[in-house]
Amino acid sequence: MKLSIKEKVGYSLGDTASHFVWDLVGFWLLFFYTEVFGISPVVAGWIMFAGSIWDAVVDPIVGIITDRTNTRWGKFRPYLLFGAVPYAILAVLAFTTPPFSPTGMIVYAAITCLLLRTAYAFVNLPYSSMSAVMTNDTYERAGLNTYRFIAAYVGQFIVTGAALYLVNYFGAMGNNEVEFSLLDSIAGNKEGIVIDQAQGYQYTVIAFAILSLLFFFIAFKTTRERVPAPKKQDNSISKDFKYLFQNRPWIVLTVVGVVSFVMFAMQNAAIAYYFKYFIKNTEEVQLFNIVGTLALIIALPFSKPLAKRFGNKTVFITSSIVSGIFFALIYAAGSNITLIYIFNVLAKMAYAPAVPLLWTMIADAADFGEWHLGRRTTGLCFSAAVFAQKVGWAIGAAAAGWVLEISHFVSNAETQPDSAIFGIKLLVSVIPGVLYASCAIVMAFYNINIDTTNRMKIDLEAKRASEL
Repeated sequence: MKLSIKEKVGYSLGDTASHFVWDLVGFWLLFFYTEVFGISPVVAGWIMFAGSIWDAVVDPIVGIITDRTNTRWGKFRPYLLFGAVPYAILAVLAFTTPPFSPTGMIVYAAITCLLLRTAYAFVNLPYSSMSAVMTNDTYERAGLNTYRFIAAYVGQFIVTGAALYLVNYFGAMGNNEVEFSLLDSIAGNKEGIVIDQAQGYQYTVIAFAILSLLFFFIAFKTTRERVPAPKKQDNSISKDFKYLFQNRPWIVLTVVGVVSFVMFAMQNAAIAYYFKYFIKNTEEVQLFNIVGTLALIIALPFSKPLAKRFGNKTVFITSSIVSGIFFALIYAAGSNITLIYIFNVLAKMAYAPAVPLLWTMIADAADFGEWHLGRRTTGLCFSAAVFAQKVGWAIGAAAAGWVLEISHFVSNAETQPDSAIFGIKLLVSVIPGVLYASCAIVMAFYNINIDTTNRMKIDLEAKRASEL
């Protein structure tokens, strides 16, 4: 079934909303913990890793609850409306610096981090699951997810491009007799200006949290759920898990999700350190992130036509190998900023088509469970896959902290030891490059091809028609 442009755009804004907050977490939370809270890298890494343990409890519960939710708005849409407010509030609290002791700061950081991840699960997991029930056509799903990730990376573009400028602008408010405008922040005119980093981060998150609330509401209003769950399916939770772990495509995609998100998180967490201590220009990270995000946005529309021509699996494998090579080449670029930018742009453009395809294939895996195994678990399928990706994200962020620790990194030091510089360089180049290229090996075991998706669509449509 075809989706209107209005509905695709409306749905896509939900991921812009997520990125307005979650990219602040992904790009800046570890940096915020070490440079503003004053928590050691290893402890900050453990806090990030603890979130994955918490997700092991929360994410499957969310999937089970949403699969059993039945309202006039559908199974998943209501969570966009009612989950957005606590998500926004907890995001602000996570970036708020209370007047606590060092131990109190660690406890506060851990609690707010875990609560924020919980709120994120209750809004983002249902949102992700919606792509499987808005249409039953795999190529429409690829198109829908292309809109989604263009909007997502627009959100990332705004966050990565504006965050530090906003932090400086808001951090100067009320702290100086000299007037300091946003244009001054962008131009770098900070001489004589005292920046309160704690205040700057808090106000910046408040601004993005308000925008996030608005966009989630638009996504709720403009979308509809159309693919129903089987009417005769019982509510056995044990059967849900039993059949989920018999779903080979889902298992493959889960492993790919863990590995690829370790790579994303590791690189994102380390990039600020890379520019501060190796390139020795902290402000450069803004432009680097902007250019990389633009490369993603430009290449994303190629996802659907490439998938229709070569198939989801082939495109994903090729993307993993090529982008992994270019990421690794960033190490070889040394301090040549031009080559660093070129390799990063090529890597981002190479992996962009695979981004929406991963979520398209998870939706196909939910169809596969109903078609091949006789049981549909859309919410659990997506929540378990997203949980795996968050495990990967937590492992990657934690690993970044651990690598910094074992390489003898010293927070806020004027000069870092050679071992720390070596570790930072590996975190943004060779390690993520090897990890992402290895996803191609795992995807070789994915067993849904073009013929399978066509047969699933025909058979499931006939089955649903017979149940009316």
